[in-house]
Amino acid sequence: MHTEGDTWVCRSCAHEEPRDANAEAAMAIQDGQRDDGAPAVADATHGSTETMQEPCPADDCDSDRANYEMMPKPGGSYEVRLFTCVECGRKWRES
Repeated sequence: MHTEGDTWVCRSCAHEEPRDANAEAAMAIQDGQRDDGAPAVADATHGSTETMQEPCPADDCDSDRANYEMMPKPGGSYEVRLFTCVECGRKWRES
């Protein structure tokens, strides 16, 4: 929230609350603080050329090597492994 005159205004939903001098005296202030939105999720395997033994599910490909990356599952607390075949480029996820 930020101040606009005598009110506190939420940047997300525009909810407004009147300012209270007693409550503000107890608040911690951090100068230069800014909101850049949600942080980017780093993936240590993204762009990696490391492969692992994983047979390609394509009927016309007999490769047993695939690149992989870990991606967070939306709304979940665990990750999903995404594979890309080194021979034919087919993509699939760990089941």
